[in-house]
Amino acid sequence: MTTLPRPTITLTADDARRIALRAQGLLGAPDRRAGVRGVLRHLGAVQLDTISVLARSHELVPYARLGAVGRTTVEDAYWKDTHAFEYWSHAACLLPVEEWPHFAFRRRAYRNRPHWNHELPDGVYEQVVKQLHTEGPLTATELGGAKRTSEWWDWSGTKVAVERALMYGEVVCVARRGWKRVYDLAERAVPTALLHDELDDAECLRRLVRLAGESLGVGTRSDIADYHRLKGEQVDAVLADSGLVPVEVAGWGRPAWADPAALATPPRGRHRTTLLSPFDSLIWERARTERIFGFTHRLEAYTPKPKRVYGYFAMPVLAGGRLVGRVDPAREGRTLVARQVTLDGPRAVPAVAQALLAAATWVNCTNVRVERVDDPALRGPLTAELARALD
Repeated sequence: MTTLPRPTITLTADDARRIALRAQGLLGAPDRRAGVRGVLRHLGAVQLDTISVLARSHELVPYARLGAVGRTTVEDAYWKDTHAFEYWSHAACLLPVEEWPHFAFRRRAYRNRPHWNHELPDGVYEQVVKQLHTEGPLTATELGGAKRTSEWWDWSGTKVAVERALMYGEVVCVARRGWKRVYDLAERAVPTALLHDELDDAECLRRLVRLAGESLGVGTRSDIADYHRLKGEQVDAVLADSGLVPVEVAGWGRPAWADPAALATPPRGRHRTTLLSPFDSLIWERARTERIFGFTHRLEAYTPKPKRVYGYFAMPVLAGGRLVGRVDPAREGRTLVARQVTLDGPRAVPAVAQALLAAATWVNCTNVRVERVDDPALRGPLTAELARALD
């Protein structure tokens, strides 16, 4: 690693936790005027995922910060008038369109060192680009087929070509239709002033490292690298010039860097009480979540059912700036079902009840039913708390 200045600022673990919460938009008054687009710009990346229980993850992220914002409003904020583009960041993510130039380093890497598990027949790439040029935005199915067989991995040549064009930056995803990507030419979808790859790798990386630091508030080298899935050596090359400040965080046992703006004022304000998507950027890096909140969380959707500990899509419950439990939710008609609830003791009961009721209202459920609580002694208090609120 590059030699960096020794930190002159020491933060307590609680300081770091509150800084992280504020940086993630979960401490203090939400900026409702900026709305969903403001959340996206503030976070820098919102992860996408196919799983939909209460809602899809990219809907749950603004909900956690803004409350019961309409789901159509969420989709329009992302896709209407090209305020976002979909690309590979932490994973498949929605990104603010103004950051398009700063992913030039990744587009170049895909073009210069392509690694593909799928063969691309001659002429198919050019045909796909020509068809989009002529017909406008299309899904892979409309382009000629997404799959050759029913197997999820068995992509058609058309699908391989359009995904390759997306990675190269010649094509962008301009919407999701039935969760299928809708592709269009970048030259049509991305504002002209942003449609370039002129920035060199160092400038791109400096920007993304700085953005990661701002979105995290404070983080280790691995935290910062993980936010946009950069390599450690890429972070090392630009960290000293990123504008982030070296700090020491009590108990972390490793170097950390902070956004200087986050250090300028103490983090104060109202804490959100909410269910969090497992893919929320507050908690998507599991080692960081354990370090900051003392909370171990794993997504078990792809774990065989008999081996699950907390449930298919267990959502951590945030309250008072802490993670106080988990809820594995489902919907049955107008009832939100808490299939499995894990509580961090009796004091977590009111917060978990509040989070369940708020989520139920958001997804137009009029009732909440609790099926299982890991500590059976807390099932009664939780159901009583819910019943009082629903009366």
